[in-house]
Amino acid sequence: MNRINPIYVLILLVMILVLTTFKLNSGKIELKEAQEIYKTTEKIATELGGLKEVYGDKAKVKKSLKSILKQPALKSASISEKFKASSLSISSEAIEINSLNLLMSKLLNGAYDIHSMQIKKLSDDKVSFKMEIRW
Repeated sequence: MNRINPIYVLILLVMILVLTTFKLNSGKIELKEAQEIYKTTEKIATELGGLKEVYGDKAKVKKSLKSILKQPALKSASISEKFKASSLSISSEAIEINSLNLLMSKLLNGAYDIHSMQIKKLSDDKVSFKMEIRW
């Protein structure tokens, strides 16, 4: 009676083998999920880095906005601009539609954070507008 039955030892070893195999498989699954999460996080980080390069350089944004506002077609329009520490306010009481189209095409095709914009039609060829661009 002091002897351990070898069948019990064999059953115990088989159960330990099954249990470790199950734990190993679940660990592999968790590792694959963690790798997928890492890949998506890395992709988002690179996208955010690219956006930071485009929107984050305040000096570059200011310089490009000044060059847009200095264009000859926009000089004739009465556009008032107010540079602040973190934004630019552009407004005009009466501007021709062609000049506004030129300004809007430049601003909307660029990488600018347009915070607010109001356009009001005054006549068939004149409008008033207000716009705030932040950086």
